[in-house]
Amino acid sequence: MLTGYGSDVDAATLMPGFRPHVADIGGVRTRYWVGGEGPPLLLVHGLGGASYNFTELAPLLAERRRVLVPDLPGHCGTEPLPALEHIADLAGHVRAVAEQEGMLPAAVLGYSLGGVVALRCAVARPADVSALVLVAPAGIVSTTQRARTYLAVVGALKPGRVAARFRGALARRPVLRYPVFGYWGAADPSTLSPEGVLGLLEGPPRHTDVGAAGRALLRDDPRQDLDRVRCPTVLVWGARDRLVPLVDGFEYARRLRCAIRTVPAAGHLVVAEYPELCADVVGEFLDRVGEVDELPLEPELVGEPGGQRTDP
Repeated sequence: MLTGYGSDVDAATLMPGFRPHVADIGGVRTRYWVGGEGPPLLLVHGLGGASYNFTELAPLLAERRRVLVPDLPGHCGTEPLPALEHIADLAGHVRAVAEQEGMLPAAVLGYSLGGVVALRCAVARPADVSALVLVAPAGIVSTTQRARTYLAVVGALKPGRVAARFRGALARRPVLRYPVFGYWGAADPSTLSPEGVLGLLEGPPRHTDVGAAGRALLRDDPRQDLDRVRCPTVLVWGARDRLVPLVDGFEYARRLRCAIRTVPAAGHLVVAEYPELCADVVGEFLDRVGEVDELPLEPELVGEPGGQRTDP
């Protein structure tokens, strides 16, 4: 376990093995990270998140792939887009970042809001997306009044920015994590590692315009376009996800005619709760892309229902 967390943490601690880049992409100052060697894989974070959310998952995936992790516009190190009306605007920017690095076509992993961005990439430019990994994607529950109310409250209170002031203490003391990550996020906040906690909280103090992406998400219902997804796809879902419920996952799986892998002990923050398990699922799926039997349709549990992850 790391010790001595201050109010800020060196980037090398949160994105080990990755190189930071800042580039002008379509007139927008954009920050992204690149690490690893092998087939290209693009990771897209969720609403109010940042590339740091993949602090543990990205290095695991980079052991066998070249991984690109951008900050979405308005989030952390990337400036807002001049105009953001639709999720397709975010998807176009993400594709431009990958094109900048010569990483198209690529497999795309999208988490939460990032899942909808990934879907829009696959629908708009099928030749650029070789495979999709959708981790608890938004897009169904996010069209409801409940989602509108939730985003309005979060937008007004900015709880992530408040919690980020105490991220060093939250990383050191698991008991303090429950008010921040409990109920909505992690099924058991104590399973988050110190690095995972810091990765979840480093972004909010630097956000400049999360609201535009949230409003675009409320307007976007990808269900009508899911039959246009042509690439191999897999869903990953925490069975105890209260923010984006598992029932949405089954609807996605039915419409996409793809497999869904459920993690029994995880909530919405599955990429931070169980990064090793997520990496195994992603690696197994991507290794099979191109095989005849790459798309089993039955639901499958991964991991143990009562499995616990403890800090090292």
